[in-house]
Amino acid sequence: MNDPHRISTLEQLRERVGLPHPATAGKVLTSLDAEARRFIARSPLIVLATTDDAGGLDTSPKGDDPGFVLVEDERTLVIPDRPGNKLAYGHENIIATGRVGILFLVPDTPETLRINGRAELTRDPALLERLAARGKPAVLATRIFVEECFFHCGKAFIRSRLWQPDSWPGAAKVSFGRMYAARAGGDAAMADAIDEAIAKDYRDNL
Repeated sequence: MNDPHRISTLEQLRERVGLPHPATAGKVLTSLDAEARRFIARSPLIVLATTDDAGGLDTSPKGDDPGFVLVEDERTLVIPDRPGNKLAYGHENIIATGRVGILFLVPDTPETLRINGRAELTRDPALLERLAARGKPAVLATRIFVEECFFHCGKAFIRSRLWQPDSWPGAAKVSFGRMYAARAGGDAAMADAIDEAIAKDYRDNL
């Protein structure tokens, strides 16, 4: 499709969205200040973005009890990895490029914290034990070297009403079993068996 309204230059972009207020650029830090540390200590969920050396992207949620991300110092974070689906797309990307972006969320809070930087993976036994949860050490850990740190305004969450339960449409039922059975030519019994196995994994393998 040849879109005649496509924006393809920085000049066109700035003509449309305008220039940031000088104070906005000043909010981008190269280390974690006290406000960022407090926010991280309250966050039970992050979204981790990675890229491979061909420009392919992956975005993955990571969650646990509030404060599950360890602040080692003002320039360094550590994210524990728990049992998962073993696809490890994000981990492979970190090995390839080491470039990451992180979005920290706190329930009922419209603002988010954004961190960009470099990353490496570690299997240090002492660190994995320090990051233990539910009686099990972390599988591995991702160490983040902070290059940019800034708070994002809350307009997206205000518009979406994400933290307002009365606006929620009801839980969406995602059936991995139904999806797999449809691709494999299976029946409803196969779908139910897969969904039951996944529910058990949710209960027993966090």
